[in-house]
Amino acid sequence: MRRVILAVLTAAAPAAAQQPRQLTEADYARAERFLGVHTARLVTGVPGPPTWLEDGRFWYRTTTASGVEFIMVDPARRTRAAAFDQTRLASALTSATGNRVDPARLPFQSFDLSKDGRRMIVTANGRRWTCDVAQYRCAPEAESMERERATYPAPPNSVTSPDGKYAAHIRDFDLWVRDLTTGQDRALTTDGVEDFGYATNNAGWIRSDLPVLLWSPDSRRIATFQHDARGVGEMYLVSTNVGAPRLEAWRYPLPQDSVIFRIHRVVIEVEPVPARVVRLAMPPDQHRSTISDHVAEGSRFLDVQWYPDASHVAFVSSSRDHKYAVLRVANASTGEVRDVLEERSPTQFQSGFAGVGLPNWRVLPTSNEVLWWSQRDDWGHLYLYDLGSGTLKRQITSGPWNVAELMHVDEKERALYFTAVGRETGRDPYFQHFYRVRMDGRELTLLTPENSNHNISLSPDAEYFVDTYSTPTTPPVRVLRRSSGRTVLALEKTDISRLLATGWKAPIPVVVKARDGRTDLYGLMFTPSRMDSTRSYPIVNYIYPGPWGASVGTRNFSPSRLDHQALAELGFVVVTIDGMGTEWRSKSFHDFYYGNLGDNTLPDQIAGMRQLASRYPGIDISRAGIWGHSGGGFATAAAMFRYPDFFKVGIAESGNHDNRNYEDDWGERFHGLLARKEGADNYESQANQLLARNLRGKLLLAHGAMDDNVPPYNTYLVVDALIKANKDFDLIVFPHQRHGFGTDTNYMMRRRWDYFVRHLMHAEPPTEYQIGRQ
Repeated sequence: MRRVILAVLTAAAPAAAQQPRQLTEADYARAERFLGVHTARLVTGVPGPPTWLEDGRFWYRTTTASGVEFIMVDPARRTRAAAFDQTRLASALTSATGNRVDPARLPFQSFDLSKDGRRMIVTANGRRWTCDVAQYRCAPEAESMERERATYPAPPNSVTSPDGKYAAHIRDFDLWVRDLTTGQDRALTTDGVEDFGYATNNAGWIRSDLPVLLWSPDSRRIATFQHDARGVGEMYLVSTNVGAPRLEAWRYPLPQDSVIFRIHRVVIEVEPVPARVVRLAMPPDQHRSTISDHVAEGSRFLDVQWYPDASHVAFVSSSRDHKYAVLRVANASTGEVRDVLEERSPTQFQSGFAGVGLPNWRVLPTSNEVLWWSQRDDWGHLYLYDLGSGTLKRQITSGPWNVAELMHVDEKERALYFTAVGRETGRDPYFQHFYRVRMDGRELTLLTPENSNHNISLSPDAEYFVDTYSTPTTPPVRVLRRSSGRTVLALEKTDISRLLATGWKAPIPVVVKARDGRTDLYGLMFTPSRMDSTRSYPIVNYIYPGPWGASVGTRNFSPSRLDHQALAELGFVVVTIDGMGTEWRSKSFHDFYYGNLGDNTLPDQIAGMRQLASRYPGIDISRAGIWGHSGGGFATAAAMFRYPDFFKVGIAESGNHDNRNYEDDWGERFHGLLARKEGADNYESQANQLLARNLRGKLLLAHGAMDDNVPPYNTYLVVDALIKANKDFDLIVFPHQRHGFGTDTNYMMRRRWDYFVRHLMHAEPPTEYQIGRQ
């Protein structure tokens, strides 16, 4: 019956034979109301991340109907109360700043609290203020410093020592510290030069003025490196302006380069004065980590751990192709280095999930052991090694599931606390739960039983944890639990009643089979809230192909995911499917298209979309579109070129269309080192421009001309190939924008809606609708 209906619809109302339907400004305005900027206002009791204090308490922000409330929780007393009197503080800030402050919308999101709890430091109107929360009086921080002899402010882009005495920062390629008790600066190094500076934060695709380093626990030493960019190629961008353009140039290694960034590891003794630089007795490492395509997360030096007594520093050296990693320990005083253990992989090794962002290995000098994370049995598990000999003592966790984040090691009780995915049968394998296990592998205990995705914040002493759990379809609940898992205090229950009253509905979780017909894939489907059972709807696939990250995104609740529901409201079915080749499942699942980045999970997307169309008669699979940004832009163009009979419309934003034109670390981790043979190389198979001649549908390309992550030349290669192939296509270049389009985001969104409406729905959009006026 369904086939007959679709046949009648196709025969009776072919899009090309009828006058195009006209969408109105009212249609777009209604869709716009489903964007996050509008839906978030209708949700209350949304808790922010907890901030733990030294006395064991913690505070967080939560949304209310009128704004935001700051909450203070005392686990020991089992109390939840207002963190301070927001009305009185607003009055004090109004008097101090001269500008009216709304108590429900205080002009700060965080604050620093003094140890006695009487003073808090906040930032308002571009200045820092010290507020007495007993008398509720505020004064500029500088004035309060003079009265109370408080510490001096840290310089911009600095990293403060654990004891709060020093702030390390970069000046003229050298590393400096400011003594925050005196305000005096002094140089820790003196031989830094351009392209060979200390603690330089540059991975090519991302740059920062923050130094990359790790302070020792006693605040007397710093582990960092001299960043060797000598001989590394440059990337260039040119500004658009009246008069001569400005050239932006910086070091940016590519996969075909023989020389990439290297790091010469050092330990700097900050105390005693003068500082002493200890160079580790080893060749420089390749600029690689086991968890990222950078050696830093913000300022944090990845894959580095200090011994508690600061006598030694442990670190992992990774090969350029990520197939080999070795754990090493260096004597912080002499620079002597010894190897502890190594790991090899036929594809690429990582010590955890990039979605978590931190390695899962730990050195335990007290017991002379190492905790190590490996996917050697196809799943991410914890292993215990001898720190002295490097021999394996035992595998701690096992089974067809993954340890996601090792959050705490209780060395006294020999217990580990960690999040994991995929262990609880019958649940979404991407849901994270919290567990405890003994280091001998016994007594594995689930601490968060609810069938949800759990976000954990563990107290510094690991006696308590805050558990915020939700699903894509159910709003968050926050509770305080003991480390045993027992609930101590209910904290928040998010209210979406006002959101539901608008006609909002949650996305539909879907499970489809992958290209192999066996593997389950998980996704979300977004349908119009006023879906007409007599109509057929074009289907749009939003794609991010991985190998890090994926299409669905977080499994937490969100009232809006990008513009998926807004686009659905215009008359589309929108789907996101996490295909094979993405994280959080088995190692073989993640490595599925290793060495073949051009795969982009596209066969899985097509298989899944066809299955959904067979289940839901309202989906018109003959009108299939696709869009994505960055890696998703790469995948979108590949979809239009590789599967032109299936995908009719594509919008490719900021795509890395040829990974020979993108940063070295990404391609070399997932596609392998570039190898040339007989005038060709192994990267040609993934290059979109070499397939551009296959385009038959409608393709819109977009890129920021100042994109310093994925340089715009990636898109220009495709443009050039399309022109040479005499193909019609559309192009938007944002002259001043970086990778994410910045202030032009809404313009791109509107053009995206228009493109799908015009070419996939075969209707007419309203003329130059402006998103953001509501």
